[in-house]
Amino acid sequence: MLHLSAKRLATVLFFFAATGAHAQNATKENAPYSRYGIGEIKEGGNMLLRGLGGASAAYASSTAVNTENPASYAFLQFTTYEAGVEASYRSIRTNNDKYSTGTLALSYLTIGIPVGKNFGLALGLKPQSRVYYHIADTALAPGIGNTVHEYIGEGGLNYAFAGLAGKYKGLSFGLNFGYSFGSINATSRLSNIDTTAALNSEFQRQNSIGGLLWKGGAQYEAKLNEKLNLRLGATVQLEQQLNATRNDYRMLFRYGADGSRINDSSFASGNVSGKVVLPLSYTAGAQLDGIRWNVNASFTATQWGNYRSFDMPDSLASQTWTVRAGAEFTPDPLDLRHYFQRVTYRIGFNYGTDYVQLRGEEMNYYSVAAGISFPFRRTADRIHTVFEYGQRGTLNNGLIKESFFRFGLGISLNDRWFIKRKYD
Repeated sequence: MLHLSAKRLATVLFFFAATGAHAQNATKENAPYSRYGIGEIKEGGNMLLRGLGGASAAYASSTAVNTENPASYAFLQFTTYEAGVEASYRSIRTNNDKYSTGTLALSYLTIGIPVGKNFGLALGLKPQSRVYYHIADTALAPGIGNTVHEYIGEGGLNYAFAGLAGKYKGLSFGLNFGYSFGSINATSRLSNIDTTAALNSEFQRQNSIGGLLWKGGAQYEAKLNEKLNLRLGATVQLEQQLNATRNDYRMLFRYGADGSRINDSSFASGNVSGKVVLPLSYTAGAQLDGIRWNVNASFTATQWGNYRSFDMPDSLASQTWTVRAGAEFTPDPLDLRHYFQRVTYRIGFNYGTDYVQLRGEEMNYYSVAAGISFPFRRTADRIHTVFEYGQRGTLNNGLIKESFFRFGLGISLNDRWFIKRKYD
């Protein structure tokens, strides 16, 4: 007789729904650079991997799901449910001003399932990018008066996927195949602030995006000696096209004496079909495993110069690169008598070039991370925490520099879905 346990899945869903209720009411985080490309690209790994600086190409575990390299699913030994949320605080500086903003957001929901001895699969949903910005510029226009030019955007992309991996001896291959979907809306508004009699203008562009997206991965594991293993990993996401539909709206309006908006005239052009081209991206890395520790490093390159939206490029770098490295240590993972012997500690960092490039300035970014995983019960179940600090952008040429602090909270529960009952 087979027994299916759903208690742990219910726990994850409750955790996800409870934090999601708070996230829906959180203030949106103003991220000016999310105006470009597909927005601010979100970290795809779980909280465990973020504590390693995102060095995920060669990472594999029997009790954690590494969705960044689908080849890792072949190493799963337990059905694993994972969910995570992230709170962030961002400080934005210009040469003349500084302000802060923050938000709470969902990070991922994943299920990893071992299938037989050398196969594994995963199902997941996670944000791929996020767009939210509100920028205002006040200027004196000759013959018009004092004006405010506002740029407002919101939206982003999400990724729902299924992955499968198989292993033969030390070599494993895997594939994530799924659907990338979402919308990106942008508004540009010019208003006269000297009089309510003037006509103001507004332009809105709404892009709905959806299409198939896949990513392949491979890992190779070699035993160096009785206490040391080496694992190599690589992933590739080829250049792919997503379907898109565009709607444009142009409006003239004025403000009433009480501040209410009065529309004057409008024009719309809708349902224009096009493509969003996501570029080639590849990653390679290595992991060195001891009995109680491991160290990871990876390198990623992406050809953002090939990005197109409705056949148009954007203010993006031709190619970006990122170096990531991290380490984790567990004093004694088998010690069931002393709690803190089973706690896992992580540190990590990443450094690279930003994919946004403005006014001829190549911008770098970096972040450092520290994470702790707390076991509960006498099982492999974990609560994962991670603290990240980083910077992005530059003050050169009148641009913006961002400093951010993020706190991530994740949960992973491990179970055997099917258990054969034994009778004496």
